[in-house]
Amino acid sequence: MKVRAFDHMVLTVADPQATSDWYARVLGMEPISFEAVDGTTRLALKFGSWKINLHKAGAEYSPHATRPAPGSADLCFLIDADLGDFAVMLLSEGIEIEEGPVPRTGATGPITSMYLRDPDGNLLEVSVPDAMGGGAAP
Repeated sequence: MKVRAFDHMVLTVADPQATSDWYARVLGMEPISFEAVDGTTRLALKFGSWKINLHKAGAEYSPHATRPAPGSADLCFLIDADLGDFAVMLLSEGIEIEEGPVPRTGATGPITSMYLRDPDGNLLEVSVPDAMGGGAAP
């Protein structure tokens, strides 16, 4: 047996709607609602063939992580844009770039990354494969 693919993950957040709006605006993810097995309507973010389910802190769906908490994730996303252009957009949105662009090693090889935080303080690494050219921050 071996893992075939990654399907979804869960982020515990203070405000699922605000988080959904932020990820849609800043990273172009598609907010979706879906009906869970228990009949509740849940909120998620779709991108590529993956999704991120959003759990409201203090009202997590069971089962859940042992210590779910907003701001406890560290995620890396590959984008298909120039990092310099992305940096300009972030700055126009008032979003601070914590670090970068800097060279890193991704799952399939060298990447160039920038670091920022979402509304809950999760660390986001936004990267391009080096073959695409990373661009430069302004």
